[in-house]
Amino acid sequence: MTDRVLCTIDNGVADVRLNRPEKLNALDAGMFAALAEVGASLRDAPGLRAVVLSGEGRSFCAGLDMSAFQAMASGGTWRPTQVAEPDGLSRGQRAVLVWHTLPVPVIAAVRGHALGGGLQVALGADIRFVAPDTVLGVLEIRWGLAPDMAGTQLLPRLVGPAVAAELTWSGRTVDAEEAVRIGLANRVADDPLAAAHELAAKIATSNPDAIRGAKRMLDLAFTGTLAEGLEAERDGLRTIMGSANQREAAAAALEKRVPHFTDGSGA
Repeated sequence: MTDRVLCTIDNGVADVRLNRPEKLNALDAGMFAALAEVGASLRDAPGLRAVVLSGEGRSFCAGLDMSAFQAMASGGTWRPTQVAEPDGLSRGQRAVLVWHTLPVPVIAAVRGHALGGGLQVALGADIRFVAPDTVLGVLEIRWGLAPDMAGTQLLPRLVGPAVAAELTWSGRTVDAEEAVRIGLANRVADDPLAAAHELAAKIATSNPDAIRGAKRMLDLAFTGTLAEGLEAERDGLRTIMGSANQREAAAAALEKRVPHFTDGSGA
C-alpha cells in the first residue's frame, strides 16, 4: 500500500482516506496510482461489506495538483490521467471507476473542497454525504479542459443531462444545499464522516448477498435495458431467496436478534 491513500478495515467496513492534507488532497501521479491500487485491493477483501471514502484534513480533494496546470501553461506535458492501462481506461478513469465498480456500497464523506478531479472521485461513490461548508464544482473548463475521469458519464446520472451540461460548461461551484437539491449529494451532515460510517455499519449488518445483488441491479438501471434489469432482478432473487444468509436474515428479524452472516454464498 502507499501512504498517499490510507485504508483500514474494521467490522467489514473499509475506511479509505486520501492522505495529502497539506495539499488539500490534490491529485498527483502518486495519488492516481494509490486510488487505483487501494480500490483494486478491496475488490476481493474477505468479509468486506461497505467502504467509506474521505479525505484527511479539511478537504475531500481540491482537484488536480497545481503543478500540473503550471506545466500546461508553460507548454510542458503532464498527462498521468491519460496514460492507458491494459483495460483501455486512463489512469484518471481507473482512479474513479475502481470505486464505482466495487461489489459493495461506497459512501463518500465530503467536506471542504470537491473540485474538478476531486469531484469526479466523489462521483465514483454510490452515496455522498457533504458537510455544510463543502464547495463542489466541475472546474475543468476554467483550465481549458473537459472532465476526463469518467465525470461526463457519471455526473448526468445524478443530476440529469441539462444540469450536468450547465455545470460542465460554466465551471461554477455549488454549495452543500444546492448539491443536495440537484441530486449531486444525498444529504448535508455536520459530520459527514460519522454519518457515512453510521450508514456503512448498518449496511454491514444486512445480508451481504442482498446488498451486493442490489448494487448490481441498481447499476443496470443505467447501463442496461429495462428488460435486462428486470431479468437481473428475477435471477438475483432466485439466487438470494432461500440461501443460508437470507434464511438467517429472516430468522433474526423474527427472533429480534442480530443476524450472523457468512461470505461466499454466491448471490
